[in-house]
Amino acid sequence: MERKPVVNPNGLVGVLAFTGIVAALMQTLVVPLIGDLPRLLDTTASNASWIITATLVAGAVCVPITGRLGDLYGKRRMLLICTVPLIAGSVTCAVASSVLPMIAGRALQGMGMGLIPLGISALRDLLPVERLNSSIALMSASMGIGGALGLPLAAAVAQHASWRVLFWGAAALSVAITLLIWKFVPATPVDPDAGTFDPVGAGGLAVGLVCLLLPVSKGAVWGWTSGTTLGLFAAAVIVLLAWIWWELRTADPLVDLRTTARPQVLLTNVAGLVVGFAMYAQSLILPQLLQLPESTGYGLGQSMLAMGLWMAPGGLVMMGLAPVGAKLSSARGPKTTLIVGALIIALGYGSSMLLMGSAFGLMIVAAICGAGTGFAYGAMPALIMGAVPHSETAAANAFNTLARSLGTSIAAAVVGVVLAQMSVQVGNYTLPTENGFRTGLLIGCGVALVAAAVAACIPSRRPAPAAPPAAAGEELAPARG
Repeated sequence: MERKPVVNPNGLVGVLAFTGIVAALMQTLVVPLIGDLPRLLDTTASNASWIITATLVAGAVCVPITGRLGDLYGKRRMLLICTVPLIAGSVTCAVASSVLPMIAGRALQGMGMGLIPLGISALRDLLPVERLNSSIALMSASMGIGGALGLPLAAAVAQHASWRVLFWGAAALSVAITLLIWKFVPATPVDPDAGTFDPVGAGGLAVGLVCLLLPVSKGAVWGWTSGTTLGLFAAAVIVLLAWIWWELRTADPLVDLRTTARPQVLLTNVAGLVVGFAMYAQSLILPQLLQLPESTGYGLGQSMLAMGLWMAPGGLVMMGLAPVGAKLSSARGPKTTLIVGALIIALGYGSSMLLMGSAFGLMIVAAICGAGTGFAYGAMPALIMGAVPHSETAAANAFNTLARSLGTSIAAAVVGVVLAQMSVQVGNYTLPTENGFRTGLLIGCGVALVAAAVAACIPSRRPAPAAPPAAAGEELAPARG
């Protein structure tokens, strides 16, 4: 009989939540540096933009692969392995003096993004059922507080110290979570029937995602009708269709598409994509409104540091309300929590039509959207894990994380197109108009309502009916050979 691992629940949840915060910090680490990167690395703005794209693409490619490896070889082992590229990437960026090492370092940091779905899956293996919803909600919300606190922190460091301090700090935090995982996260059980790794499926998904995400991320620069953009989109369709064909025919697929096609899993992933869009659109629009000059008539003239501080309460609210979302999931089911979360996000976008005129008003908008995102992000892993076998929890959670990442990428492209089309020339600068911002926010509101509608279609799981009690004669009757 397999020995049950000894677990310190508070230590486990605290360490994994901190791990989620550090992983999210990596996403916002370079935001304060974006304008200065061409000068710091002696390159063009177009080349410097790859520093953002590399993290996005590497994370999207590696998250499903590390999730499957976690199911096969243990979540603790893969959590520790995921910290290695985080440390290596942070150190590489800290010592970089040109754009190529910086891109490589940021890609390595992106490879560590599997920490979040692996951590959520480990909670299912190691915690008692009564603590699961609250712990999942807390870890999911840690992504929000990591992103929210990362922006002002990175801005303050970049403003008052060398930019390299940001990456040395990231390396130190990555080492810290490695030691904490080693100390507080016990080995998770591995299902002997989980199968083997699918290298062909991993390679096919990686190529397909690269072909899809590159034009989504760079289409505005390359041109949406350019040969490069259209060619990569066509290649993505061909490769991903071939990947689906392979996954349906191989004995041990990277992603069990039959499980993924179950209504509860499929609709939760669709909701994840749409919620990812709704969450990210406001995080692109609100900072611009806060930082544009007051002379535009609608900009609020805030510095990068002040903007980060105004946005930070959104992440704090997201984490503070995580226990409320968990209680709602326990009482009414995670489907209800997901619907409520999407409606709260829509309310946040709707309120922006009245609150755009002040920094305090935009802080309220960010806080409302953060609350809704916390509810939604905490509910989706619970829905996924309630519909897949134990042997597929990490892979299934990783696929949901991928869906949310695709949503954020699409949001960046759509918001970019809207603001570019609805812009005005001011001197040497092209600035989005107030109507452009309002249109982007209304699109976010509509998308959040779509997310609520998709969540409402997720089938509710009903408990299996209790078996009827056996008749007394049957209960006492001796077994017959």
